[in-house]
Amino acid sequence: MPSTATSEKRPPALAPGLDPHERARLERAFAVPRARFLLAIPVAVALLVWSFVGAEFDFAKLGEGAVNMGDFLSRMFPPTWARFDTIVALLIETLQMAVVGSVLGAVLSLIVAFGAASNIAPRWLYYPTRWVMNVIRSLPDLVFALMFVSAVGLGPFAGILAMTVGSIGSIGKVFAEAMESVDEGPITAMRAVGASPRQVVQYGILPQSAPLLVSYTLLLFEGNVRGATILGMVGAGGIGLELTTAMKMYDYGHLSAIVICIIVLVTVIDQASAIIRRKIT
Repeated sequence: MPSTATSEKRPPALAPGLDPHERARLERAFAVPRARFLLAIPVAVALLVWSFVGAEFDFAKLGEGAVNMGDFLSRMFPPTWARFDTIVALLIETLQMAVVGSVLGAVLSLIVAFGAASNIAPRWLYYPTRWVMNVIRSLPDLVFALMFVSAVGLGPFAGILAMTVGSIGSIGKVFAEAMESVDEGPITAMRAVGASPRQVVQYGILPQSAPLLVSYTLLLFEGNVRGATILGMVGAGGIGLELTTAMKMYDYGHLSAIVICIIVLVTVIDQASAIIRRKIT
């Protein structure tokens, strides 16, 4: 029977179930940065300073302008609720625009994402799809809004079209990356037993990426609610036009009421989205 002294000299057993490669990865996460990383720090600092100078960022000017900002905010109180019914009607229109634009944008983005995911699409489809998404993403939604306003006229329809097209460039890329990040094990096994590309996507990729796809769709909806207020400034429907008019007319009380209602709407949507995310993850 081994003695107590002998048993005390035994090395502690490794944690059960911990893969050696995973242990090595965790240990590398706390390793001392390499020399090239340390050399990159002054380069990053120089880039930041160059950007501050080129953008004319001035803390002193910000401090001087704080008085004007305080004066602007003081004029917005108290808010006036004489046109509350108009604000509610326009907020409902903004919400409707965001719902339709998000649904259409998510559906089209999902279709485009199949061609932009490297583990699904062939190369002849992958690169052109990525290029089209980059072109769309490089243009702001206001440009699309102006284009559709000139095409279909003023109103929420132009805003919906702008949000839909803009979603393809932004959320389509995220959808594709979510599909690319799935575990390749089940996909390889399905292809080994002769599964068709449709079956691989339907049973191997979509079930794994579904939580991320839903979460990103909710994020798209939140962004479209905020974006719809901006699109309205160029006549693409929503409450943005009313917001711009209040600013131009120096109607600070009405402007304050609009801003408060927008904040409440965005907060409610954000909380509801957070609850849905917790249930699907």
